[in-house]
Amino acid sequence: MSTFTEADLPVDVHHGEMLTLGDGTTVRFESNGEAKNVMVNDGFEPTCILFPGNEFTVETSGGNYKVTCEFGDSMRVEKN
Repeated sequence: MSTFTEADLPVDVHHGEMLTLGDGTTVRFESNGEAKNVMVNDGFEPTCILFPGNEFTVETSGGNYKVTCEFGDSMRVEKN
């Protein structure tokens, strides 16, 4: 499994990959049809279900990060 860090931002994270932010927060997803179940940290329950064309903000002590997705097998993460 590939792992990205905050230094890689903006980055497209694919299924099975993980992003670790500067404060240790991790972000990953599992596909849910066209939507993405976005998981923050080690939980197995999605923090949000993100549909193509929508966005979600992950708030950490290091700042805010915008998560978006389209119809492919990836989600885009960038610092706000």
